[in-house]
Amino acid sequence: MSIIKELTPHEIVAELDRYVIGQKEAKKSVAIALRNRWRRLNASDDMREEIVPNNIIMIGPTGVGKTEIARRLARLSGAPFIKVEATKFTEVGYVGRDVDSMIRDLCDLAINMVREEHTASVQVTAREHADQRILDLLIPPTNPVVRPASPIPGISTGEPASTAVAAPPASSDTEEALRERTREKFRRMLNDGELDKREVEIEVASEQTPMMQVFGPMGMEEMGVNLQDLFGNLGGKQRKKRRVPVSEARDILTAEEAQKLIDMDKVTKQALERVQQSGIVFIDEIDKVASRSGSGKSGPDVSREGVQRDLLPIVEGSSVMTKYGMVKTDHILFIASGAFHVAKPSDLIPELQGRFPIRVELDSLTEADFYQILTVPRNALLKQYQALMASEGVTVEFTDEAVREVARMAAFVNEEVENIGARRLHTMLTTLLEDLLFDVPDAMRDNTFLVDGAMVQAKLADVVQNRDLSQYIL
Repeated sequence: MSIIKELTPHEIVAELDRYVIGQKEAKKSVAIALRNRWRRLNASDDMREEIVPNNIIMIGPTGVGKTEIARRLARLSGAPFIKVEATKFTEVGYVGRDVDSMIRDLCDLAINMVREEHTASVQVTAREHADQRILDLLIPPTNPVVRPASPIPGISTGEPASTAVAAPPASSDTEEALRERTREKFRRMLNDGELDKREVEIEVASEQTPMMQVFGPMGMEEMGVNLQDLFGNLGGKQRKKRRVPVSEARDILTAEEAQKLIDMDKVTKQALERVQQSGIVFIDEIDKVASRSGSGKSGPDVSREGVQRDLLPIVEGSSVMTKYGMVKTDHILFIASGAFHVAKPSDLIPELQGRFPIRVELDSLTEADFYQILTVPRNALLKQYQALMASEGVTVEFTDEAVREVARMAAFVNEEVENIGARRLHTMLTTLLEDLLFDVPDAMRDNTFLVDGAMVQAKLADVVQNRDLSQYIL
């Protein structure tokens, strides 16, 4: 079974259009890259390992959708995805994180992803087992031989053992039938929620585990995790008693039973396979580790090329040691992005440039783009503010004139002050709706609030025209 969803390039672009406005070339490039992964997995066996991903570098100003495109792409594919900042890494010999840690973090995310999928698949069985344990607590079993130590594993009734496991005479079939009818009655009450508020005492695993942190050179953070796992398990599983309502006990015991039903070896194997075949690493701010043209090799720039050199084998394809085993990066898709205001893509070392054969330039956003960003996407800003106010019982409406005026002012401020892309809309709307957000619900009694063009002009015109104020307020 393919671990990548079978979406065609046109379907991928159509899905991205629901959240990201414009940037057709970037969407086209990432759609082709994602579809090529499915094509590789369905290629002939002799060519499958020979086909390598075409890594992408996205170039464009901040706030135009670089990160959002990569994030939505990962959600569409169901692939393990991690976003890292290139500036957090340092070359070997400097204090900081090594580039291998991005692959280790990706493996951790994949493990959690696959574990959640397996948990969901056994949820029904786990709930049945949890219900049995709660019923055993409410109505202790009659046969002490089956459960010699306790009426229920992991659950305490809070009563003496003699009363909890006392068995009726073997010949009392009537009592046994009565007990079964009572048990079925309690099962129906449990499913109907009639016992939710009743408290029971259960034994649960303690959430407090010994903490250990190891400071040292490259790779030691991985060793620190393994040491913590080692010493944390020396004393066995720490358990404690808790008295909780039945509704909460069902959730706790269901989660505990689900963990028993999951084969972690299988989870680990599937997660590592998913990382190696469909993992996506998004390296943001790649331009910050590029040496500026004409700069010397002194000061803070000394480690820039070192980080690039350390990235080379990871991007090209190598084996990285993780606590789950070796992970090959040959078929992991790397997407880099940067604004490249000061440095240029050509300032990256030539070897790293060659590892990113596809370059996509993202366009700056226009007034028309801002208008669409405010209205079209499913998570449009106006819809977000309307949802916030709806929670207070207030209906906020924006006229078309007001939306167009906000878009015009955002484009103007970006051009005159600093181009921060769509993030400008956040500052504009926060300034515009500041009084409304503050007055609701104390000082405002109306259930509807209309934002029109006149209000936008009154609230924002002076700030937009005053360049000095725009630098600090917008």
